[in-house]
Amino acid sequence: MLRFTPLVQKKLRYELVDVKQPNLLREQFPYSEVPRILFENRQVTPSPAKEIWITDTTFRDGQQSRPPYSPEHIEHLYDLMNKLGGPNGIIRQCEFFVYSKKDQEAIERCMALGHQYPEITGWIRANAEDFQLVKRLGLKETGILTSVSDYHIFLKLKKTRRKVMDDYLATIKEALSNGIIPRCHFEDITRADIYGFCLPFAEELMKLSQQSKIPIKIRLCDTMGYGLTYPSAVLPRSVPKLAEAFHKELGIPSQQLEWHGHNDFHKVHVNAVTAWLHGISALNASLIGYGERTGNPPLEGAIIEYIGLKGRNCGIDTRVITEIAEYYREVIKVDIPENYPFVGIECNTTRAGIHADGLLKNPEIYNIFDTQKILNRPIKVMVTDKSGLAGIAQWLNDYLKENPIDHEPISKRHPGVRHIHEWVTEQYAQGRTSSISSDEMIAQAKRHVPSMFESDFQKVKNAAVKIGKKFAASICKAPEILTLEPKTMEAFIKKAVRAVPSIQFVAITNRDGKQLIQIHTQRGDKGLFRPLFDLDFKEKEWFRNVIETGEAYWSDLFFSRFTGRLIMTFAEPIRDKDGNIVAVLDIDFKFDDLTKLVNQLPADQASV
Repeated sequence: MLRFTPLVQKKLRYELVDVKQPNLLREQFPYSEVPRILFENRQVTPSPAKEIWITDTTFRDGQQSRPPYSPEHIEHLYDLMNKLGGPNGIIRQCEFFVYSKKDQEAIERCMALGHQYPEITGWIRANAEDFQLVKRLGLKETGILTSVSDYHIFLKLKKTRRKVMDDYLATIKEALSNGIIPRCHFEDITRADIYGFCLPFAEELMKLSQQSKIPIKIRLCDTMGYGLTYPSAVLPRSVPKLAEAFHKELGIPSQQLEWHGHNDFHKVHVNAVTAWLHGISALNASLIGYGERTGNPPLEGAIIEYIGLKGRNCGIDTRVITEIAEYYREVIKVDIPENYPFVGIECNTTRAGIHADGLLKNPEIYNIFDTQKILNRPIKVMVTDKSGLAGIAQWLNDYLKENPIDHEPISKRHPGVRHIHEWVTEQYAQGRTSSISSDEMIAQAKRHVPSMFESDFQKVKNAAVKIGKKFAASICKAPEILTLEPKTMEAFIKKAVRAVPSIQFVAITNRDGKQLIQIHTQRGDKGLFRPLFDLDFKEKEWFRNVIETGEAYWSDLFFSRFTGRLIMTFAEPIRDKDGNIVAVLDIDFKFDDLTKLVNQLPADQASV
């Protein structure tokens, strides 16, 4: 019987190729031409990391493309990142510059918040003395610039591969001796010699990691955005093959690998996600995609992709994405492109009439997901000459949702919609090129669909109700009122009404319908109201309504038969300590004074 022992391939060992001249990979990067995309017959299939997460570079790479953030900005954004990523640390780490006093203040502010996630890490150049600064700041991990392409080694650093590797390893050893986790940033890896320099260097790092028992990390930096997702693209541009080389061939654990990309060729997000799918755990991103030149993977995009891949939120609060965008616009004063996914003010706005018609029928037709629920952002319609009747109707219905008015949804067949559409069409026929503003749409709606808007009378009535509730709350539970002793109640109410000039008359009536007291605010009115003491109020609408329902009551406008003034009546139950109705508070408001009051109130206070 034939017996044999299967042969096992020996573990590969990668030797440094110390070339005399730089290998600039001119077949792929001719410089005077657009970089070439080369393919080979071998493809790589996805092999996702068991666990994936996001790391942040907003305060490092993200500051290299814009005016610096203040320490206050950094503290607030860091706090929002904690809320966004949730308790499971989906946003696992956040890196900071460490050199300036302002950088150090920002780190101290963020550390004082006491958040477990994102963990605060540093970034330094490959200088051994910088580790003392990292250590003094109390950071457990720092990024270290370790450029790997011959473009950097020969043309920038003016060194050889051997010399630069020795320098890097000396710096890493210094980090390990200080008990700091080094995160080696393999700068410009998509133009580097993977087998001649990158893997030999990474292998030496893993030896140091095993000796020190400290998990040295490697960040694969697509510095110029050359990365490609195509399964059969060649190294060093192939993201799948880079992940395969470091994770599968060299055996570096997924959790010690990270991808950092740039958007020079519009591939920053898909490249980063491809790294996830091929065994790299950490995706390095930046808020709104801010980063050197064309930017880094947008962190908010990585968050949405993470949820899509996982099929659940995992503790993420996606509504914070909108909070972050609003903070950038309102506080940091950043102009985010209006159509930028998830955060642009028009990212879920439609102008096309055919789309608006679909939204009227069902929002799922032209909305990516429930943006109201997931991003706290309702669908928007912008009116232009392309909006049609459906777009105008949708705009009006959106306005109704934002302004709580009891009104039926408006159809595109509504006559007012047709009139507004005619006005819009005429605007563009005269050469207009801008969208119709909200103020213009409101003006047209007031003219052609007046039922959408609260009348002046309703504003006054609502103001009376608001004042009445506030005044009643201060009266009805007062110990002086609960005595039901006329002189005690009268003294208390006289003092209270001085602060409410729109009140004409206040009375308290017991459950038997007999007035106990009455207070009038106008001189000369006392004699006019005296006959009320002899009346039985049990059948009066305001009294009966309060006793039967136990709720407050307010009337329409009417002329007082005693003073001739236009007034409104507000009535509120007075309850004892057991909640039983023992009397009714009755207030008459003067319409003229209420009108003046409403005109002085901010819009949000003029209605209930």
